[in-house]
Amino acid sequence: MIELNQLSKIYNGVHKAVDNITLTIPKGEIFGFLGPNGAGKTTTIKMITGIVRPDKGTIHINGLNALEQPIEAKKQFGYVPDSPDLFLRLKGLEYLNFMADMYEVPKDVRLARIEELSKRFDMQNVLNDSIQSYSHGMRQKIVIIGVLIHSPEIWLLDEPMTGLDPRSSFILKEMMREHADSGKSVFFSTHVLDVAEKLCDRVAIINKGKILFCGTFKEMQEHFKSTESLERIFLELTGNE
Repeated sequence: MIELNQLSKIYNGVHKAVDNITLTIPKGEIFGFLGPNGAGKTTTIKMITGIVRPDKGTIHINGLNALEQPIEAKKQFGYVPDSPDLFLRLKGLEYLNFMADMYEVPKDVRLARIEELSKRFDMQNVLNDSIQSYSHGMRQKIVIIGVLIHSPEIWLLDEPMTGLDPRSSFILKEMMREHADSGKSVFFSTHVLDVAEKLCDRVAIINKGKILFCGTFKEMQEHFKSTESLERIFLELTGNE
């Protein structure tokens, strides 16, 4: 579970990137975080992960105060950033072992997880190649595998499907559903609104740092008295940005 209470981040003393938002993402849910570019999505995710410190508010991850217990809180989640261009000089397998070491995953467990996930994403034949030689989609897949290697309860995914081929995108969506159905949490941002409409149990729409709506798609249609698609309602809410 993720609990954000009155969370704010201000840059340069004036720009409110995130403005007093409160959200709860319970276990057993795929939660979509939607908004135009610059709306505050990535800043919010970076505050949850501890990369950026909030100016105001609290963050609890599975009951742990992320600001007071950062190491314990970080062990609860796996984070896929919006760019996969990390550790490019390492081989794929070296990167996965590095991630496993970070989370103290035992050798036998990591080997099984690497084998399972690399097969699922069709990466088993390139693990000994340099990440620098990978395509963008392959880099995205190796980052996803690295994030999942310690079987985190909470998945934090920032535009996770960018660059993925259709098969890998389908597999990731399938895994997200499996993860939520097993009683765990998925929090992800996306620009692909038809995916969010079909996949998410609930969504929040953020614009200019403020939450404009949070709930199910059906609740959104009822609230705005609309039978339109998520994409159409989103564009109307955010001023067609």
